[in-house]
Amino acid sequence: MKHATDDDVANGDLVNQPLSEIKAELFKALAHAGRVRILEVLREGDRTVAELIPAVGLESSHLSQQLAVLRRARVVNAARSGSSVTYSIADPAIVELLAAARSFLINSLSVSQELLADLHQGG
Repeated sequence: MKHATDDDVANGDLVNQPLSEIKAELFKALAHAGRVRILEVLREGDRTVAELIPAVGLESSHLSQQLAVLRRARVVNAARSGSSVTYSIADPAIVELLAAARSFLINSLSVSQELLADLHQGG
């Protein structure tokens, strides 16, 4: 079975890939705290690279690398205007995915807190 490569994603050659592999590639693109933070900031609205640097807290070169991963995965769009580049979330479903992850984590942590409380009470 052929695995999707960065070139496959960049070239749009995903039609021959199993859906599970395509999903895994998306999750790999999201599997970095810096990239998640970028998306959280972009959820609030489009931002230039200059605006993203302080908002995300990454150095310029590191931010550029992370934005490139998100662009290749088609998670963000880049629009050049003169010498600046403005980034936006490519599809509102990404915002929904982030919200679902947050909801899952809140629920998971709530259950963990309940279990911990039970343990402390000798249960």
